[in-house]
Amino acid sequence: MPTTENINNKIKEFWPKDGPANNEIEKYIKKYSKEKIVIKCGGRVLLDPDLFNNFTNDVVILKKLGLTPVVVHGGGPRIKKKLNELKIETKFIMGLRVTDEKVIKVVEEVMIEFNKEIVAALEKKGCQSKSITIKENSSIYVEQKNKVLGYVGKPTKIDDKLIKKLIKEEFIPVISPMGLDEKNQAYNINADTAAGALAKSLKSRRLILMTDVEGVYDKEKKLISEIKAAEAEKLIYDETISEGMIPKIRTCIDSVNNGVRAVVILDGRKPHSILFELFSDKGSGTLIRK
Repeated sequence: MPTTENINNKIKEFWPKDGPANNEIEKYIKKYSKEKIVIKCGGRVLLDPDLFNNFTNDVVILKKLGLTPVVVHGGGPRIKKKLNELKIETKFIMGLRVTDEKVIKVVEEVMIEFNKEIVAALEKKGCQSKSITIKENSSIYVEQKNKVLGYVGKPTKIDDKLIKKLIKEEFIPVISPMGLDEKNQAYNINADTAAGALAKSLKSRRLILMTDVEGVYDKEKKLISEIKAAEAEKLIYDETISEGMIPKIRTCIDSVNNGVRAVVILDGRKPHSILFELFSDKGSGTLIRK
């Protein structure tokens, strides 16, 4: 059995200097050992090379510490950039992009390209990683959310056999938030929704939604560090939570009501926010429990 000193010395070799204090780490390693942690990365992390590098470093650290990270990536900012380049206009309804035939082609192209980038970045840092996309090995099956949104799907079934197989073989699965319907038509899925469906299916201990805000704010615009699902529902009802935050919170509520122990919304722009959330007493962002 390795001693605490040996464990701490090993951790010090790769622990970031600006990460959480070393003395809190060990108890959390025991808590999360072999637990599945579904991480959705989105927002600025997808565009800023430094933030992207930080994110992949943190995922590699989780793997080295014996946790089981599963990555789901968004693509919103990159899709927007590509649509602007192609001069394709789109609109949003309740935080979801209306997706027609032209848009779905762009979404698919951007998602697959970004998926490969994440896999390559993790592999470069010594972590075995595998893509899960609709082109190669789709694991998410959907139905159309509603006709107005076009090719926007809601997950109906997760085929998690492949994901579990990859985890068993020590790979980090990197999953694109797109799905196929029964006619094999491709659909875009809100990345938070996709991550929530996967977290429920895998019975993950934690679902982490990385975004461009600190977390959930109250009416006075102060960060809420922890909130119950029922209270979060009220914040949607009284419009404290609005626009793009609505699908996030709906995902959080649905996840904790269906077997995920806790969900956290945190700021991907802050260095090592994932590590501070999982390995420090203080945590990071907003934690949502049942």
